[in-house]
Amino acid sequence: MKILILPGIDNSGPAHWQSLWEASLPNAERVQQRDWAQPQREDWVAALSAAVNASQQEVVLVAHSLGCALVAWWVALDMPGVHDKQRVKAALLVAPPDVERREFPAASFAPMPLTRLPFASKIVASENDIWCEMPRAQAWAQAWGGEFHHLGARGHINGESGLGAWQQGRHWLNELTES
Repeated sequence: MKILILPGIDNSGPAHWQSLWEASLPNAERVQQRDWAQPQREDWVAALSAAVNASQQEVVLVAHSLGCALVAWWVALDMPGVHDKQRVKAALLVAPPDVERREFPAASFAPMPLTRLPFASKIVASENDIWCEMPRAQAWAQAWGGEFHHLGARGHINGESGLGAWQQGRHWLNELTES
């Protein structure tokens, strides 16, 4: 099974749990984007679609922040591979941002798609995330048909959140890969 790491704006730095997972999981691969600082939805969706369809193994998506909106758009646009039951097994969507906020720096990702995901998913949110209020994240989890997890007060669940390799997240990832 391949794990595709989907960071948000500006990529995930060395202290981010996504980077630590990528370094420690031999089957993990980061989906590279052409422009991390000024994301364009079409480009990002195309890169995700290419990565999923290039995989010779079943895929689990591990998204953070804008990576969550990326997965939602990939599904909503019905890109190749979305409904291939042999291709994508599940998704772990962490700290989905409110892309509909006026100050959000990736306007092409608004509005957030509400299409039900055709694979298992877990959505994780923090009560003090500066980019998303808890009720929004809960509503998206429900629309996407995912299992919602409240992480407490952990900010944007990134490198500054002090999670290190984030063992609770690894537990949820293992649940998704083993189901």
